[in-house]
Amino acid sequence: MGTKSAKRKLKKRRRKETRYATDINHQLSKTIVAQAQRTGQGIAVEDLSGIRDRVRLARRQRQQLHSWAYAQLRDQITYKAQAAGVPVQVINPRNTSKTCHRCGHCATANRHSQALFRCRGCGWTGHADHNAAANIAALGHDNYRAAQSTVPKAATPLTASENVSSKPASFRTG
Repeated sequence: MGTKSAKRKLKKRRRKETRYATDINHQLSKTIVAQAQRTGQGIAVEDLSGIRDRVRLARRQRQQLHSWAYAQLRDQITYKAQAAGVPVQVINPRNTSKTCHRCGHCATANRHSQALFRCRGCGWTGHADHNAAANIAALGHDNYRAAQSTVPKAATPLTASENVSSKPASFRTG
């Protein structure tokens, strides 16, 4: 177990797994950003920081959860989207899986099982992940619109004759 060759093989395997995850994240992020750019829409990403501390899984599922680089995927989506001019919103996942995307009713009882969502308010039934994704998309849209409404409108640029100072307009006094 603790021999040099065993450690060397584990290190080699870990590097291979890291390269694989990086490649898959690159392909996914590239596809997501290209789709958003082509359709003229933004991207809403669930904030998964701290997921390893919050989620309890069976032993055989822990390896899969702990080996994937969620932050790396989000970072790649963010920088590629920024380069492509696609807006990205990072959404707090709180209550997204137990709130109905149709009527907004929020209750733990809405989650009939891990995969099934059944709203106690309006009766809508569907896949729980689909419902959560719809909630994240709606929150992303709302956050984007709120951010756009707080951004001041750009001032009209000065013409050369109006610009009497060499300092930018924001630094001029009196």
